[in-house]
Amino acid sequence: MTHVLVIGAAGMIGRKLVEKLVENGNLRDREISRFTLVDVVAPETPPNAPCPVDLVACDFSESGRAEKLIENRPDVIFHLAAIVSGEAETDYDKGYRINLDGSRHLFEAIRLAGDSYCPRVVYTSSIAVFGAPFPDPIPDDFHLTPLTSYGTQKAVGEFLLSDLTRRGMMDGVGIRLPTIVVRPGKANLAASSFFSGIIREPLNDQEAILPVGDDVLHWMASPRAAVGFLLHAAEVDGEAIGPRRNMTMPGVGATVADEIDSLRRIGGEARARLIRRVPDEAIRLIVSGWPTRFDTKRAEGLGFKADASFDAIVRAYIDDEGINI
Repeated sequence: MTHVLVIGAAGMIGRKLVEKLVENGNLRDREISRFTLVDVVAPETPPNAPCPVDLVACDFSESGRAEKLIENRPDVIFHLAAIVSGEAETDYDKGYRINLDGSRHLFEAIRLAGDSYCPRVVYTSSIAVFGAPFPDPIPDDFHLTPLTSYGTQKAVGEFLLSDLTRRGMMDGVGIRLPTIVVRPGKANLAASSFFSGIIREPLNDQEAILPVGDDVLHWMASPRAAVGFLLHAAEVDGEAIGPRRNMTMPGVGATVADEIDSLRRIGGEARARLIRRVPDEAIRLIVSGWPTRFDTKRAEGLGFKADASFDAIVRAYIDDEGINI
């Protein structure tokens, strides 16, 4: 029997992850016996949940919260909670409180739990841990020199996860997610939000704002692929991973122009014309320091799978969200 804790369960990826876990019914070759779903706003009970579900609304970075979340000894912990890149850059204190202090409180609570408690912890990191200048492609072991506060916070989380895992205090796996595209719903405060917006809004017959040039190249994955990464990270053999517990996930390298070409092929020329170019220097500067393409042979060798193409990413959004074309 497996107790699963999801921190960040009310977010888009968190909701989709829980839906897939409920559908599967098991994890790590054991039946899921309990869910604890946590976010700053109360998550919803997943339909058809086959086991008890505890819903917790809290700021997990507050003192004493992490200890409460693990007091029932969850077997697998998905740590998805984060302040996104743009907000972490503009609100220094909030970014460090959630992205760094929250992660440290969680890891410390696990360390101090006693009774040989050693859960599998899946930590969502980011390709923002890397900073320019880059080789092309970027190898998995390229040094971490982030150029944003968000990337710095995620990099420190990676180091903490590695150290506690090395010491046998938890069984951590850190996955550096590509930018997730196409995100359903409204735009968030991430600097990368436009990568989704220039597909999502036109497919919903709305105007989209493009703040950067068409030549901007980025590393992306669909929400469907991201859920697959998380599930596989929960189950992959720790000995096969070895001591380097953080790795970059496979993705699709595509330019803004590639995105627009996919939109035009799948949604038609009229929808592509709904993109309006409004340059934003602040976003351009943030994006210019981001990595572009990666060598992800290590993750692929461990069984992590990417989307087949950017067209596949667009079609996954259409299928998963029930968009009429």
